[in-house]
Formats: sequence, C-alpha cells, structure tokens
Amino acid sequence: MNVIRLQSRLRAAVAATAAALWLAAGPALAYDWLQYNGNAAHSGNNTAETTLTAANVASLVMKYQATLPTVADGAPVFLEAVAMPGGTKDLLFVTTKAGDTVALDAQTGTQVWIKQYPAGTCKINNGSSACYTTSSPAIDPNRQFVYAYGLDGKAHKLAVGNGVETVTGGWPQTTTLKGFDEKGSSALATATAGGVTYLYVVHGGYPGDNGDYQGHVTTINLATGAAAVFNTMCSNQTVHLATSPSTPACAAPRSAVWARPGVIYDAATNRIFVSTGNGSFNATTNWSESILAINPNGTGAGSGPVDSYTPTNFASLDSADADLGSTAPAILPVPANSNVQHLAVQAGKDAKLRLVNLANLSGLAGPGHTGGEIGTAINLPQGGGVLTQPAVWVDPAGGATWVFVANGSGISGLKLVVDASGNPSLSPQWQKAGGGFSPLVANNVLYYAGNNALRALAPTTGATLWTGTQIGGIHWQSPVVAKGVVYVTDQSGKLTAYALPGGTAPAITSANAATFVTGVAKTFTVTTTGTPVPTLSVTGTLPTGITFTPATGALAGTAATVGSYPLTFSAKNGRLPDAAQPFTLSVVKPPAGGAKVTYTDPKCTSFALSGTPPNQKLTCQ
Repeated sequence: MNVIRLQSRLRAAVAATAAALWLAAGPALAYDWLQYNGNAAHSGNNTAETTLTAANVASLVMKYQATLPTVADGAPVFLEAVAMPGGTKDLLFVTTKAGDTVALDAQTGTQVWIKQYPAGTCKINNGSSACYTTSSPAIDPNRQFVYAYGLDGKAHKLAVGNGVETVTGGWPQTTTLKGFDEKGSSALATATAGGVTYLYVVHGGYPGDNGDYQGHVTTINLATGAAAVFNTMCSNQTVHLATSPSTPACAAPRSAVWARPGVIYDAATNRIFVSTGNGSFNATTNWSESILAINPNGTGAGSGPVDSYTPTNFASLDSADADLGSTAPAILPVPANSNVQHLAVQAGKDAKLRLVNLANLSGLAGPGHTGGEIGTAINLPQGGGVLTQPAVWVDPAGGATWVFVANGSGISGLKLVVDASGNPSLSPQWQKAGGGFSPLVANNVLYYAGNNALRALAPTTGATLWTGTQIGGIHWQSPVVAKGVVYVTDQSGKLTAYALPGGTAPAITSANAATFVTGVAKTFTVTTTGTPVPTLSVTGTLPTGITFTPATGALAGTAATVGSYPLTFSAKNGRLPDAAQPFTLSVVKPPAGGAKVTYTDPKCTSFALSGTPPNQKLTCQ
C-alpha cells in the first residue's frame, strides 16, 4: 500500500497546556444527577445511561457496600469528575437523618468529607425524641456547591470538593424558626427560570401530626441570596412563622408540604407546584389538601397562590388523614391531539389517581375553587395509599407516555391514552406485588427498592429482569443510576452499589498532543484499552477542517486556522473510573520553502525524479 507522509521542517513547535475537561466550576455535565429524580420536574427518567440495558441488567453484582454515619432516608445525588487534589473523582452526596451531609467516592464508597448539623437541643414537639430529617441534598447547576438541610433549621451551602461552607451572602439560610415542630422531610430542589436559579426548601410536620407547623416553601435566589417564604397556612404572611401566639404566627396549624421531591417546576407554565395535606381550607389563606401553583421566585398572587386545585371532598380527606399531599404532581408529556397540553397526575393517601391541568388547575382560571380534575379519578391498580413519587417515562419505541407508581402494596404501570375527542386518561397496563418506594427509569429499565430487595423491571410489562437482595429495609429510600452503577441507601445505614461484573477500566494510550499543518491532510488516532471496548468522546473546540470520529478514534482533516486547541478525550465502558486525557492539538503554518514529501512503495528499490518543477515525474525503478 502506498503511504504518503509529510515531514515538516519546523524550527520550533511548543504545545500549549490542554485545558482540563472536568472543572467543578464548569457547566453541568451529561451525567450529573443534581437533585432528587434528576431534574427540576423530578420525572425520574434517566436518559443519559448507556451501560446498563434490559439485555445486561440481569448480570448486576454488588460492587461495594459502604457504611454511613447513620441512616440516610432519601436518595443520593451524583456529580461527575469533581476536581480534587491529585485528580478527579465522581462523588455521591447524601444527607443522613442525624443532619450529616456526606460526600462519598462513587467508585469505592469511601468517605471524602462530612459536615454535621446535628439536632442538639432540638426535640420533636419539645418532647424527648431528637429531631431528624429525611431530606436529600441538591447540587448547584454550576457544579461548585451542594446544598443540604441541617437540623439547625437552615440550608447550608458546601463546596463539592471539600465541604467548606459558605458563611457570607446570607448563608446559611434560615428555613424554619421552629424545627422542633416543622420537619425538613422532602428533598431540596433547584430550578432555573428566566436565567435565575433558585433553591427550594419545604417543611411539614413530624409523624403524629402534633405541634404548631404550617407547611411552607422557602425560595432562595442563588445569585443574590435573597429569600422568599410562601406559607400554605396563613398565606397572607410571607415570612417564617414562629410558634403561636408569638409574632409572626398563624392560628391555623398543621398543613404540611412533605412529598419526596418538595416542589415540582414546570418550565412550560413557568410555575412551581406543591401539594399539601392536613390543616384547614378556606380558599383565601388556608390551603389544605390542595395543589398550589406559585411563581418560581417563591411568590404567590395577592395573599394566596397563583392557582390552586382542591378536590371537592377535601374535608373528608382531611378528617381521614388521607393527605393529597403525600406525593407531588408528576408532569406527563402529552401528544399534540390532547385537549390538555399541560397535564399532570396527582396521587395521594386515598389510593386515587387524578389528572389535572397545570395551566388551569381548577378549570376556573384562578385559585380558591374546588374540583376541576380532568376526567374521573381512578383507583390505583394495586390499591393502597401513595407516599412515593411516580416516575414518568416516554417509550422511545412508540412515543407513549407511561407513569409508574410504587407503594407498600406493589407497583403498577399505566399508559396515557387520548381518545378521538382529545380527552386524556390513564389506562392501567400491569401491576405486581412486591411493595417498594419511589421508582426510577434509566435507559428504559425500571428500578425500585423495597425491603431487602432492589428490582429491575421491563417498563411495558412489569416483568422482573433482576433482583438484588443485599440491601436492608427501605423507608423513603430510592435508587439512583449513574454511569453503569445503581446506588441505593437503606435503613441499615448502608449505601450499596451494583455494577456489571468483570472487565477493566478504560485507559487512553495514545499521545496527549499532536501537531497539524495548515493546508495539509493528516490523521491522528486516539487509542484505548479496556473491557468492554471503551466509547470515545471529545470535548473542546476543534479547528476548522478537523473532525473527530468516536467509532475509530480518528482526529482527521485539513486544518485551516493556526492556533493551539485544548481538547479532552474521554473513554467510558461502564467500568470505573472513566478515562479523561487532556490533549493539545497545535496547528502551525507550513515552513518557508515548503514541505518535504516522502513517497514509499514496497515494490520499488529506488526512484528516479525527472523534469523540472512544477512538472516533475517520480518513476519506480
């Protein structure tokens, strides 16, 4: 085969230092799992996963089991490639019931740092039992900070790499004045609206429904530190309430915001939604047993919410302790022929599923009305109250929207259907026994955890694909899937990780720099090792005329612009750690006097050059 090789006669070519890909201050990466159920809508659908599939999930084995300082009764969050001394690490963050926020090495389960905000003198309802939290942390989209609830009644801002706390600009932020009565039960959440990112912290009450709690949302502007408060009892007061009859206080107690995700943000309507339980309803300032819409900055309209939905049987729900707010609305993507384009499903302790219009919750264009759900509420297929958050999935095979609801009675899958008149409804497709907590879909596999069992199911049939039995009991805990690993905490104070067996982590074996010459075609091949064969990708700006082909590792083309181009090549195969190589591509001008051309042909022992430039002839002899 003929090989043409260009040898440039360069006096000096100094490669610039490549910029690192994984910077903690950079934008969110494709595999960051920043908050409960992944995004501001808390849909629970991980579309970034590629390693674990329905075909190989049955091969999962326990990778490790880490012991936490105490029980973490929530879900981890995950940040890819955090800059650390000596390199980068993928980190998991959990909040424990005792108020610890713990960072763990996601590959090994080793504790990286811990910050503790214990109960101290805080006793539940000023009794004898220590206060606790079932909250989960949230990571800032800027990747620099993780936010966590502490048992001092405050939200804390911690550096992801070392846990150093920010104590300026209003931090730590007060989220309750009576942590002994108001429990930080739900996950912290973030949403970005109008270019501004907000942190949301909600409160309810402790089990037993005792004490003076109102249920409220604290919204913190992460750019300015400014905070807003929306109270679901006494919504005319926009401050943190003290214990009645102190000032500021509310005479109407015991409404709670305690669904697992806290708040749901719907980008289409640009509103956040919370659901409530307990307390009283008067359609003006007290909003028990309701779905409430407020602005992303935490404000309502006048003395109440922007919009509301309250079932007509709110009084009987309250008297039966059948909270509507035991779960949060789950946003359902709809086809174009649906009469309702902003649809959500609301479950509750009464074992019903209701469809609501997020753009017009009661159907009467404003808050304070009752009724207005879309169609007729249906019974949960497996029965039983719902204290979990549904997962929503769009089947890539046919585009249908599904919702999965797990509880102590089992799990079910329902499909969204739209009739010929455009009316949407939920059609139960399957149900099965085996109780558990909030489900999650990752790469078209459905996961959920129950006591002593973590399961993977086929989402369209409910068929069991895999079961892991090394975990302990489950309360509010739910799994997270990240980069081919399934993580879940349990009531035994463990964090268990499952991954595919065998194989070797990827490595990039080619040089970390190359030089191209403008106007001259060239190929540089990125090579790797690892089992299975790693998948390559590149981050950074390629020069004009140069392309990268991940399937072959070829960096090739004819560069047009002189310069130094910092890139990072990444290799992944589902075995941790991933490989990331900073790379410098230098593009230089041809040397004065042109390039030397070397032509080789194995059939020839010598060549003869005849003629005069530019009309010369090379002859094989």
